[in-house]
Amino acid sequence: MTDITLNPPGSGSHAGKRPLLNSGFNFLRFKKITEVGIKSIYSHGLRSLLTVLGIVIGVAAVIAMLAVSEGASFEAQQQFRDLGASNILLKSVKPAEVEESSRSGFGPPQAIVYGLTVADITAIRNSIPGISNVISSRIVKKNVWNGGLNMNTDVVGTSVDYPVSRNYNLRAGRFFSESEMRDHANVVVLSDEVAQGLFPIDNPLGKSIRIDSDYYNVIGIMESEGFSNLGQNQAGSSNSASSRIFIPFTSSKSRFGETTTRQTAGGVESETVELHEAIIQVDNQDGVIEVGEIIDSILERRHKDIDYAIEVPLALLRQAEESALRDQVVAGAIAGISLLVGGIGIMNIMLASVTERTREIGIRRALGAKRRDIIMQFLIEAVILSGVGGLIGVVLGIAIPFIISAFWGMTTIVTPLAPILAFSISALIGVIFGIYPSIRAADMDPVEALRHE
Repeated sequence: MTDITLNPPGSGSHAGKRPLLNSGFNFLRFKKITEVGIKSIYSHGLRSLLTVLGIVIGVAAVIAMLAVSEGASFEAQQQFRDLGASNILLKSVKPAEVEESSRSGFGPPQAIVYGLTVADITAIRNSIPGISNVISSRIVKKNVWNGGLNMNTDVVGTSVDYPVSRNYNLRAGRFFSESEMRDHANVVVLSDEVAQGLFPIDNPLGKSIRIDSDYYNVIGIMESEGFSNLGQNQAGSSNSASSRIFIPFTSSKSRFGETTTRQTAGGVESETVELHEAIIQVDNQDGVIEVGEIIDSILERRHKDIDYAIEVPLALLRQAEESALRDQVVAGAIAGISLLVGGIGIMNIMLASVTERTREIGIRRALGAKRRDIIMQFLIEAVILSGVGGLIGVVLGIAIPFIISAFWGMTTIVTPLAPILAFSISALIGVIFGIYPSIRAADMDPVEALRHE
């Protein structure tokens, strides 16, 4: 009889290895099971490729849709940021009944008086603390001439702080100064569109343009970006007109007056508007919305008709941010359906694989494989399938937004969170949808599995 001696724990040359073999996790066993899983996936290459296709499409769709949604959100929010988060915009608006009457052509021609007044601005300044500046503007539509070339533009009479308050930049030259305001100087700053229209070849700086019978020296040109990102339908402000030109407020008032006339079906109609627009700048951004409500109550008391409009870009920005968050959730949910379909595909193929490999499972169990080894094998295969699909989907999902931007000119933004989130969900799907097939394989009776043909 062979004498068998059992070494006590901690003794002998293998003392250090026994705890590893008896522990819950054995790296060598895990490595072997992973190799078997990879070999099984590789042996059914086409089937495995078709299986991960759903995950690839789902991950790519999640990243691409979030990138497009983020880009659209950024553009929408940037429009309101350009209006100034600490600004409140006031505009004169012709009352609806007056507008309808002038369009119908009924009744004698009349002088229409409406809109913001200098007294309104004074009352706002005196009633509300924390207002740092008020920038008033008058807008008159005129034909502007350079020799034989002419354009119909909005001539904006405003103050020296106008570009800074609206985040507009100059492409060349400068804006007019305080001394030019005081002197009612005939100086003008052109928008990029007007500069190109009136001076298609020459440099406009230092040249003159004619408005009515007066000539104005061109001292600056605005950047086109300052106008292209804004539009009355988008940002709600008429200050976005790309064909505007700018002159000192004092020059506008002394050259054009406060009353304009136009030909109508019933004769000549005159309109008197002291101020077409005003930008109220508030010291503390946190109080902008509250100040806007106070201004609304002041103007409501001072005006019989609603002949003004108030815009608070900060409030509009917050609404845009909330809307963008909702859009991203919806986009993510829609794209997530593709991931769900991909997960169902993985479960389906794993169940088919369990059926095909019933005899293999029986042999492994007969040779000593534990139930957890079978679970681990099939679970690893599911995670590998979803992980590889997730990686391919991430690469494709990052590439698609760049293609969209290059070919369609849309703004797309891939945030770091989107690929991480999409890949994590794909890996989680591999675990979730791989659990049931793995447990089903492990629950097979070894004897019955060996008998399976």
